[in-house]
Amino acid sequence: MTGGSTMPTRSAAHGRVNRVLLTDLITPLVLFYGLRWLGADQFLALAAGAALPLVRGVRDLAAHRRIGGVQLFVLLAMVLTVVTSLLSGSPRLLLVRGAWMTVALGLFLLGSVRARRPFLYEAGWLVFSDHQRRIWERNWELHPAFRRFLRLATALWAVAWMLDAVVRVVLATTLPVDDVPLLEGALFAVTFASCLAVQRFFGRAYLRRHGLRRDGVEIRPIATG
Repeated sequence: MTGGSTMPTRSAAHGRVNRVLLTDLITPLVLFYGLRWLGADQFLALAAGAALPLVRGVRDLAAHRRIGGVQLFVLLAMVLTVVTSLLSGSPRLLLVRGAWMTVALGLFLLGSVRARRPFLYEAGWLVFSDHQRRIWERNWELHPAFRRFLRLATALWAVAWMLDAVVRVVLATTLPVDDVPLLEGALFAVTFASCLAVQRFFGRAYLRRHGLRRDGVEIRPIATG
């Protein structure tokens, strides 16, 4: 992965992330509480929000004629959840759909640990400028400890999102239905922020133990007197 022309630009990558956040997180939350305020029952309000990511997944499948394994897993799980919920009329089953998405994310991250490049390497590549990408690639080629750190950190992210899924199931099955969507949004923010914080502090300590430090994007040996 050294040719910048074949990769998405930073603006395209950010745009795709923003669209996913809007479709899968923000809009369903606004729809749920907006419809509840208008007097809709819990099941209808949740179903309206669940339909958006489902429609996006079907549209992507129709547009590209193919879909990745993780996307297919999420799509099928969401279809099964929505159909089962329609048959049972249970809003709690619709709430569990969030856990399917974080399970799929965790599985994807775990699978990337042994790939040619782990997820965190690819994520950095997507958001960096061309100059930063060249430094990122050089870090990977020159420093085995950096490669091991990215694989370990990707595994930590995978575990965190698996635990996130467990918490979502507990929330969906034990708390009042009207409280869960907002708490799930807060849980996403907490899980994501925790992953970033652990990665930052763990990364500094790990690289230091191997005689390295991070200077911006670049990994450098620690100067010795």
